[in-house]
Amino acid sequence: MIKRFAHVCLAAVDLAATERFYCDGLGLTKAFDFIRDGRVIGFYLELCPGEYVEVFQCDDRAAPATGPILHFCLEVDDLEPVGRRLAEHGYAATPKTLGADHSWQMWTTDPNGVKIEFHQYTARSCQLTHESCILSLR
Repeated sequence: MIKRFAHVCLAAVDLAATERFYCDGLGLTKAFDFIRDGRVIGFYLELCPGEYVEVFQCDDRAAPATGPILHFCLEVDDLEPVGRRLAEHGYAATPKTLGADHSWQMWTTDPNGVKIEFHQYTARSCQLTHESCILSLR
């Protein structure tokens, strides 16, 4: 049912410093940017083919109380059986939606409050095409 680890999402106060650390310091490759209003607000770093570190801009005042890890994501072949299995065992999940990155997604929360995202990639998923993900205004 679970295909592989997809990504972990980090909050970054300084995007440029974070990119330097992971790209220059650790040798990761930037896969694509998240862009809102023409400004880069985050990016994906490729660990190995199909596995990523997702980074989003977060200022000091908005840093999450739980620390810099916002969620982790698992890639699945099909979201429907995952949702059914969670429901069968009494766990809630969000409805399947298509994200701005062109990936189908669904979310749940573990008993400790850790958010878990599930991704079902499409042919247009930024994770596969490495095209920038353009986010809409909120």
